[in-house]
Amino acid sequence: MGRVTERRRVLRIRDGALSTRPDTLVAEEPLEIRLNGRPLAVTMRTPGDDFALAAGFLVSEGVVARATDVANIVYCAGTVQDGPNTYNVVDVHLAPGVPLPRITLERNVYTTSSCGLCGKAGLDAVRTTARWPIDDSPGVRPTPELLAALPGRLRAAQRVFDRTGGLHAAGLFSPEGELQDLREDVGRHNAVDKLTGRALRSGRLPLSRSILLVSGRASFELAQKAVMAGIPVLASVSAPSSLAVDLAVETGLTLVGFLRGGSMNVYAGGQRLDLGASAPAGGAAG
Repeated sequence: MGRVTERRRVLRIRDGALSTRPDTLVAEEPLEIRLNGRPLAVTMRTPGDDFALAAGFLVSEGVVARATDVANIVYCAGTVQDGPNTYNVVDVHLAPGVPLPRITLERNVYTTSSCGLCGKAGLDAVRTTARWPIDDSPGVRPTPELLAALPGRLRAAQRVFDRTGGLHAAGLFSPEGELQDLREDVGRHNAVDKLTGRALRSGRLPLSRSILLVSGRASFELAQKAVMAGIPVLASVSAPSSLAVDLAVETGLTLVGFLRGGSMNVYAGGQRLDLGASAPAGGAAG
């Protein structure tokens, strides 16, 4: 559809000199997710991988856990009357026998490109809906050196960011540090949902042999999405929130923040890291 980026004319000011030039911007459009024909959520996203985004969103909400839970996903007619389809509405049809969550006016949610689900329930929701406990058999045991190399590998693979500078990225890496999948989106939570949705549709859940790296901060939303997908290690180049750390401690998720160069902070799950003969002062985060 060619809607990932758009061109706009801008006034450029450099050292007092004025000029006009075209600039490439990342596209942001609403996506309405429907479940069996009923509106469920609206998210602001970068168009592309919409079916994976919808599927991953349902994984993070505990609605589906395997590819066979979904009968099909289709685009619905858009909102432009008598015009072309906007491709901004998707309808997910669950397979027969898959329980339909209770959808009420209070349950309908709006997600922004910055904060994820607004007004979402907390730790209790994760405790009751997580399908897979964090599994260490076989274990993912990354070294600090391996983790330190991941941001550079993620950045090198970001194609749209190079043209716009306005996208978040989420990448799945193997225990050996090989990039398995990468998605970009104006919303960091959308990028993770796209990864999870692609894994669901290809039958790869739970992602118990993967490391998730995100390009922004590690919010509660992202920690929750990692837990719901069975991911044992979440790393971020920025700070985690206090609730993300609480969730990581509660679920056994390894949470790494401020992953920059050779430095990082381990906020939870430090026992999963291969520290070799290193003896951290004050003890490692548990």
